[in-house]
Amino acid sequence: MQIGIHAAKTHLSRLIERVLAGEEVVIARGKTPVVKLVPVEPRPRGRVFGAMRGRAQVDERFFEPLPDDELDAWDGGGT
Repeated sequence: MQIGIHAAKTHLSRLIERVLAGEEVVIARGKTPVVKLVPVEPRPRGRVFGAMRGRAQVDERFFEPLPDDELDAWDGGGT
């Protein structure tokens, strides 16, 4: 469906409903199409399990004890 700018402003909420129902809506200036209304894809919510897979490396140093000064900082004694 193609609709003029003035009519689109007047009936915007109806046009949005039609687009969400799958209809294509083009807004025209005179007879020249200028924009198309399209639904926005929802963004994924929350964390995606495995998103960091392969991006971090852990070697044997990860399992070594922390030096005393770093342990103190984690316990709140370093400040």
